[in-house]
Amino acid sequence: MSEAMVGPEEQSTTAMPGDRVVVMGVSGSGKTTVGELLAIELDGAFVDGDALHPESNIEKMSAGIPLDDDDREPWLREIGAELGAAAAAGRTLVIGCSALKRSYRDLIRAAAPDTRFVHLHGTVELLGERMQVRPGHFMPASLLDSQLATLEDLGVDESGKVFDIAETPADLAAAAARWLRG
Repeated sequence: MSEAMVGPEEQSTTAMPGDRVVVMGVSGSGKTTVGELLAIELDGAFVDGDALHPESNIEKMSAGIPLDDDDREPWLREIGAELGAAAAAGRTLVIGCSALKRSYRDLIRAAAPDTRFVHLHGTVELLGERMQVRPGHFMPASLLDSQLATLEDLGVDESGKVFDIAETPADLAAAAARWLRG
């Protein structure tokens, strides 16, 4: 899949200090790697959304048990709060977060309405390969199917763009930064 534009950001978008971005996608899509590089491109900070999960969520995922919406809600609210605090301080913040469903993205936007989404997407085969080579990560490859079943594409009214993970992380970050800068 090549880069695909979604939402009202098709017109002109200028990244300014205080930009809020969620690098989203299923596990193994490269959210952390691309997010860290994108934060550098935007001269901002990066937060790995996994670090904001409550311990109970990490325990469930480590045991191979998919999270339900009740598990995700406090986590998503925390991500929104982090982005909202960055907005209030005028800081640029990039957070890596799966943000798989529209309702999850809505929870984030409730606290930080100007958040834009960089959706990292790839084939099941590539995602599976990447998950197999991540030693020590709490998300087992067995949960990939669950995440893919949960994933809802960005709506045309959501501010976001899809990027193909077949590209290198540096190329993805540079392309996302270009899109964000308009």
